[in-house]
Amino acid sequence: MALDGYADQHLSRTAMKAELLDADTELRLAYAWRDHRDERALHRLITAYMRLAISMAGKFRRYGAPMNDLIQEASLGLMKAADKFDPDRGVRFSTYAVWWIKASIQDYVMRNWSMVRTGSTSSQKSLFFNMRRVQARIEREAQAEGITLAPHQVRAMIAKEVGVPLADVEMMEGRLSGSDYSLNATQSAEEEGREWIEALEDDTTQAAERVEINHDTDTLRQWLLTALSALNDRERFIVRERKLRDEPRTLESLGDELGLSKERVRQLEAAAFGKMRRCLETQSREVLHFFN
Repeated sequence: MALDGYADQHLSRTAMKAELLDADTELRLAYAWRDHRDERALHRLITAYMRLAISMAGKFRRYGAPMNDLIQEASLGLMKAADKFDPDRGVRFSTYAVWWIKASIQDYVMRNWSMVRTGSTSSQKSLFFNMRRVQARIEREAQAEGITLAPHQVRAMIAKEVGVPLADVEMMEGRLSGSDYSLNATQSAEEEGREWIEALEDDTTQAAERVEINHDTDTLRQWLLTALSALNDRERFIVRERKLRDEPRTLESLGDELGLSKERVRQLEAAAFGKMRRCLETQSREVLHFFN
């Protein structure tokens, strides 16, 4: 950690000693890099604005990330800005670079805030970096007016101001309220204590239940085969194509294949189901929902 602090100070001192570019020099360097890929011009442009990257990185220290990592991400954003900067647009490079530097740092913070993905959309990203500030202001203004807001009212007001769904606010509040914990951590201070993962309910199918399901499935299959055997070849074909395929065929397509009208195919289908129902009623009523 001490070495990190030394590196921070060294980078800051180096950046503060870098030249300050006037608008004409900055423009000339930008053109040299864009049009001729002059690496010396790129290096000079980036070095001059490294102080900007370091300054912006410092604003994100409260999220717990090492300063060196923040500076590295800010530098990557600065280099990306230099690579994409178009000097013909008439804006200063620093104005353009701020957005790329900030975006790079924010992406890093969100990736490393938690093992669980904190947010992926632009609205969730905005909520992550603004929720606490907006919440504090809402509560401060309510207190000044002598109003006591319930937690659900505060969340609703945050959602409205930031422009995100209430569910996103509730999710983010939970993500920001605590740290990650390992499921392999023990529930007590004792070394031989039970791990949290052992308290999770096993939602997989148990052996007895699997045996019962397999038995019922085999029984239903036999009933169905028996019912199908009561049909003639054409009726069996229609039932199979209409009910037993992953993608059931339409009455019209079956009519075209069999040389029948769509209405006639529907009548044959209904007659076949009637035969099967009568056959199945002699065995069990448990499979009648198949034909409903």
